[in-house]
Amino acid sequence: MHAVILAGGRGVRLGPITSYLPKPLVPIGDEYPILEVVIRQLKTQGFSRLTLAIGHLGHLIRACIGDGSRWDLDVMYVTEEEPLGTAGCLTNLRDELPEHFLVMNGDVLTNLDFAKLLDSHTGSSAPITVAVANRHLATEFGVLDVRGEIIAGIREKPVLDYQVSMGVYAVSRDVLKAYPPGEPLGFDRLLDDLVQRGTPPRAHIFDGYWLDIGRPDDYARANEEFPQLRSLLLPHAC
Repeated sequence: MHAVILAGGRGVRLGPITSYLPKPLVPIGDEYPILEVVIRQLKTQGFSRLTLAIGHLGHLIRACIGDGSRWDLDVMYVTEEEPLGTAGCLTNLRDELPEHFLVMNGDVLTNLDFAKLLDSHTGSSAPITVAVANRHLATEFGVLDVRGEIIAGIREKPVLDYQVSMGVYAVSRDVLKAYPPGEPLGFDRLLDDLVQRGTPPRAHIFDGYWLDIGRPDDYARANEEFPQLRSLLLPHAC
């Protein structure tokens, strides 16, 4: 199985640490870089080939991860000289990728079964399967249902339920044929295009642990929780 890990972002919301260290290499629990946690998970789940899409401070990622031999993995690199968006690098790799493959951000902490996601996608007819998490937002105000000048209802500090992309995707290579190599492309546009064409993506609902380390408070939470979550995230650490 083949996975593409997106590790080229600047991580500006985690500054100033990401001014000298790429976000996928920030340490978690003083034990591993986030990227190494992801790589160890992929290895234990049966993935054998990885492509790392690098950009900002990419030479440090190369130096840290190398060719993957210490995990018995085949690791390759693609460098973006200019940002191409979350899916742009895939069009350049199209001829080198298998028919079905995994794509994920390199800064995600989760116990999602990546292999199960890819297997379920392969057995479907969907062009892309998106790992989806449920989220709840507690509002701080009483919400009014206003119709014209009439208040028809009042909800006191309701909890809003919604679903979000986890930044993990199972992709079929043919979906990339519609996009020329070298041009910027984001997964948001790619998914919306599929909906508009009448070939909608598929959702893989996940209710386990997921944390997108994009903000300082998320990073602090990851460091605080990792000692207790280590056995969940790395149950068969290699």
